[in-house]
Amino acid sequence: MIPSILPTYNRAPFAFERGEGTWLQATDGRRFLDLGAGIAVNALGHAHPALVAALTEQAGKLWHVSNLYQVPEQQRLADMLVAETFADTVFFTNSGTEACELAVKMVRKYWYEKGEDRVDIVTFDGAFHGRSSAAIAAAGSEKMTKGFAPLLPGFVHLPWGDHEALRAAVTDRTAAVLIEPVQGEGGIRPLPDQCLKGLRDLCDETGALLVLDEVQCGMGRTGKLFAHEWAGVTPDIMMVAKGIGGGFPLGAVLATEAAAAGMTAGTHGSTYGGNPLACAVGAAVMEIVADPAFLDTVNRKAGALRQKLEGLVASHPKVFETVRGSGLMLGLKCRVPNLDVVKAGYDAGVLTVAAADNVVRILPPLTISDDEIAEALTRLDRAASALAA
Repeated sequence: MIPSILPTYNRAPFAFERGEGTWLQATDGRRFLDLGAGIAVNALGHAHPALVAALTEQAGKLWHVSNLYQVPEQQRLADMLVAETFADTVFFTNSGTEACELAVKMVRKYWYEKGEDRVDIVTFDGAFHGRSSAAIAAAGSEKMTKGFAPLLPGFVHLPWGDHEALRAAVTDRTAAVLIEPVQGEGGIRPLPDQCLKGLRDLCDETGALLVLDEVQCGMGRTGKLFAHEWAGVTPDIMMVAKGIGGGFPLGAVLATEAAAAGMTAGTHGSTYGGNPLACAVGAAVMEIVADPAFLDTVNRKAGALRQKLEGLVASHPKVFETVRGSGLMLGLKCRVPNLDVVKAGYDAGVLTVAAADNVVRILPPLTISDDEIAEALTRLDRAASALAA
């Protein structure tokens, strides 16, 4: 008999009732150090006072109005994003998957308005852009696409890191290149800065649009507001979600004026996207995360955490192989099954997230303290010791 909740997740055998900062308390009273942050969603941890205040204040005034009207909270957040990024304009969604749908539409409409038959979007193995029809077609992995044919056409899938294949695939008939600066679900694989610069140059040479998916790696996760800033390049279109809402459902598509030119009245919409409640929380997140001093702190903590993780790998060579990633978006490449590491973490009171390529993701809140980093390593060491034994 099917359960009342559609069984599309293999869930851990416990539930949480309260969170504070980097900690979660289960219904049975156990406390867990959260190094998953809702898969990079709770950028400021659980129940951050500034977010609680913003949510509470806005909830007492207005939750939802249609996008048929002006929404001041939406305008404020859009202005903040435009001021801090390459973008000239923003459309708000409820998730990263919705952001992907719009990004694909925006690319196709851009070339339609130019009168050019350019529809192919180049993507890469290991990518994850969501679970909608366009998103799974973009990723192209058998795991996500099996049983859901026919897939949306117009995507060209390339091996990750194959420069010759990329050069051959991107031509003056290519509509866009869609890529994550740091792959999350694919196993915490950062795109080297020189490669992102080369990709920007290739798009400029061929006229293709560059679309960056910063749903998981954006909003301060790598120590810059957005990961592409490390390479000193800018995209034409960018997908954002997860951390921008700090746990409240919120996503966005950011674009240059040129890239968004085809998206006129009636070409796209959202019932809930950009609602006052979500945008009030998003603005509170932006006020904190976009502060250079806050990002400096993220970088310092990231260096400390990585150093300790390197020590963990050295101490448990039969369990771990290496550390990879950027900022507070780190991965432990495992020698034992990564799900065994995650489950051993449960027993040690620490939460991590599995990814492809046998990697365990370490995605703590950006507000994690030095003492909590030390405690995290103590608990990870305990989990690894149990596995080694």
